[in-house]
Amino acid sequence: MSLHVTTKAAERIKKFIEKDQQAIGFKINIKKTGCSGWGYEVELPHSLGADDVIYEDQGVKLIASKETLKLIDGTTIDFEQQGINHVFVYKNPKATGECGCGESFTVS
Repeated sequence: MSLHVTTKAAERIKKFIEKDQQAIGFKINIKKTGCSGWGYEVELPHSLGADDVIYEDQGVKLIASKETLKLIDGTTIDFEQQGINHVFVYKNPKATGECGCGESFTVS
């Protein structure tokens, strides 16, 4: 199992973590939402959950629960400019479909 981050995303995540000195990494969660079923949520946790797993890539600690990893294993997180917005973009190899805006995804 693994999670990855691009150089642009790593730089952005490091800026967030610098502002919260107690943050131990960048945690990816999923929740039921949107038109396709699952949506991504992120947080800067100050402690680990009992079933959290840590991956380190490009100097960033990426955290996800074992349950979340079942749906996002192998995902690469990128950071892109879309118009006037800057957003994290998730390239999830387990996703079998996405809504038109890319905010939610489906898995088989």
